Amino acid sequence: MTDLLRERPTDAFHASSTVASRQASPIRSLAIATIAALFMTFVGALGTGQVSLANRLMYWIVVMITGALIGLGISNAIHQWARLRDRPIGEGALISVLIAVPLSVVVVMANIFFLGAARPGAVEFAAVTGVVLVVSALLTTINYAMARRPSGAGFGAIPTDDSSQASLIIPEAKTAELKANGEPAALMVRLPMNLRYARLLALQAEDHYLRVHTDAGSALILLRMSDAVAELAGIEGKRVHRSWWVARAAVVGTASEKGRTLLRLVGGLKVGVSRSSRPELARDGWLS
Repeated sequence: MTDLLRERPTDAFHASSTVASRQASPIRSLAIATIAALFMTFVGALGTGQVSLANRLMYWIVVMITGALIGLGISNAIHQWARLRDRPIGEGALISVLIAVPLSVVVVMANIFFLGAARPGAVEFAAVTGVVLVVSALLTTINYAMARRPSGAGFGAIPTDDSSQASLIIPEAKTAELKANGEPAALMVRLPMNLRYARLLALQAEDHYLRVHTDAGSALILLRMSDAVAELAGIEGKRVHRSWWVARAAVVGTASEKGRTLLRLVGGLKVGVSRSSRPELARDGWLS
């Protein structure tokens, strides 16, 4: 097997945490890749057990982390393309194939550098691509499976005993999230199908991503807060913190904790209000 491998390869809420969605999460993807690299090193996968531990570890770290970075770019591009968003199997298959091609080149280079392999011919390169495709499909499946798990509230929000957003009870009246023709607004179209017609609660900035909280769960999308708010024209809401926008209809009350003002949202979610936002919110009746 070794020969085969060598021949073919802090204010409330100051900020945010990363929680799951179908779109690739950098933290989740890199964590999975690191764990996979350590596992492959430990078992000496695909014949690498015959090389030194140091070379083996560097080999799998380079291959897996590079693969994760390639995967992040490709999966987020495919998600924004959105043509296969309602067909996760097809979306995942396309992502796996697009990852396998450039990653195969990385594997061949790693084989030469870390394992002393010879430069492969066309047949050997095709064999490497086949192996990489299988691994890419496996890791893509793991990412999708983890993305479908219920997500937490993150550092910006304080969960309560009733924080399960899947159990929210909200009147089924027509909401501003829907256009006149019954189609979801621009921002909602960016979400997975099971969230597009849900009731919008809040937006939470998470690094370069945006967590969209709804009454049916939440999803992470690649979008700036300012652009997201622009896509919500007609929906009453406010930026209550540099990392948070809250829908007015989602607010059910206020709370105070350690001198901080919090907005209580439907379903038990609590969001911290920045000092600079308090006067405007108080004037408009949000804090009554």
